[in-house]
Amino acid sequence: MKRTFLLFIAVMFSVVALCNDPDTTAVSKEKIKTGWNFGGLPVVSYNTDLGFQYGALGQVFHYGDGSRYPDYFRAIKVEASTYTKGSSVFQLFYDDKASLPYGLRFTTDLSYLPSRADHFYGFNGAMTVFNSDFSNSKDTTNTDYISRMFYRQKRNLLRYTFDLQQSIGNSDFKWLAGIGVYWFQMGTVDIDRLNKKKDEDDPNRLPEVDLLYDNYVKWGIIDEEEADGGLHPFVKFGVIYDTRDIEANPNKGIWTELLFNIAPSFGAVSNHSSYGLVALTHRQYISLVPNRLIFAYRLGYQGTLFGTVPYYVQPFMISSFSAATTSDGLGGAKSLRGILKDRVVGSHIAFGSLELRWRFVNFTLGKQNIYLTLAPFVDAGSAVVQMKKDEIVNAKYQLSLSDDDPLKEEAFLGYSLEDYFTDAEHDKLHLGYGAGFYFSMNHNFVVAINYGRSAYKNDGLSGFYINIGFVF
Repeated sequence: MKRTFLLFIAVMFSVVALCNDPDTTAVSKEKIKTGWNFGGLPVVSYNTDLGFQYGALGQVFHYGDGSRYPDYFRAIKVEASTYTKGSSVFQLFYDDKASLPYGLRFTTDLSYLPSRADHFYGFNGAMTVFNSDFSNSKDTTNTDYISRMFYRQKRNLLRYTFDLQQSIGNSDFKWLAGIGVYWFQMGTVDIDRLNKKKDEDDPNRLPEVDLLYDNYVKWGIIDEEEADGGLHPFVKFGVIYDTRDIEANPNKGIWTELLFNIAPSFGAVSNHSSYGLVALTHRQYISLVPNRLIFAYRLGYQGTLFGTVPYYVQPFMISSFSAATTSDGLGGAKSLRGILKDRVVGSHIAFGSLELRWRFVNFTLGKQNIYLTLAPFVDAGSAVVQMKKDEIVNAKYQLSLSDDDPLKEEAFLGYSLEDYFTDAEHDKLHLGYGAGFYFSMNHNFVVAINYGRSAYKNDGLSGFYINIGFVF
């Protein structure tokens, strides 16, 4: 996969030699878009964490009379696709900046995201062990193999959100208010379904064993009340400071936001107590060479404000606007590239990214404005406050006892402490690095290809991602 990525980059450099325009004012020469503009493609992509993807994706942008270009009046995204590792995407996303009075903008999203084998690596990052041999069935000499699904769980999500934004006076500040609901169905992987039509002697048949998720439930780290998921209505509100010159593909500006998500308890409707989350994210885009070289960085924090947040809610990143289908973190395509998806889950997390975006080709093809960008990056993050601390302390104590110790509970017999937890008392910095290639059409339709490597084996080896939009 690494050789494939390098070959791809080499081909892109050959394109530079053929069609690059050295004029740094090329963007000012682009065609002003009006009316409706469609960007669509059959979805045939790859994500290290999810597998090969196939399906269809379409994005429609309405530029009206062109007075806002490169900004748009309205945007629609529709996607229906499936990944070979058990996940699917069904999404309808709509963003409207022109229909409501008083400069109100509304954004709504309806998505169904079923996953038969979603990633689960435990909590608190470096305080837990990731052993690739436990899920590696390809090496016939691997005596540590447990199951290909060992670090997986079922996670089906039905999601609806509706957000409103409006500028505060004539300033660059905006207020945001929204509502939404997440309905999670959680559980262990359905091994019987995956083994369907596989004979007993089929080498691809999955063994009937406890997975990491099963053990966390059995040991009481994941409470039985949250083990099956639940319904989570919430309200979102906050303030945004935004000076970007182009929202989807900025050359310069700042995008900073302070957001709150409050999920109240509704008794029989939801099986959780009330809780709140807070997120502070700062992004800045600095033009080093006009329209050609941009230094971009992101710094963020997200944490529990009050209450007990169910473990399956903690990985979701809060943002004022995200056309991305999923917003999991930390780890994976949209947060820590090269690091395993959802590898770092904590009660409070901090993260950052650095990118140097070289827009090495600007040209017009037909009536479309095309931009090609290369962007080396570094991503980093950490769980700065632990979650499930008391439950994990108890589990580590039980695992440290010998099997013949009368104090050792039956659920822990036969399991070893060093297979699940490290001796670290705190999480450490998780580091991913690599490069991305971006194909942009009219600034707003962006196809992204990223390859990242992990600095530490305990976070995985590498990740290759093909998706839509810049990471930030």
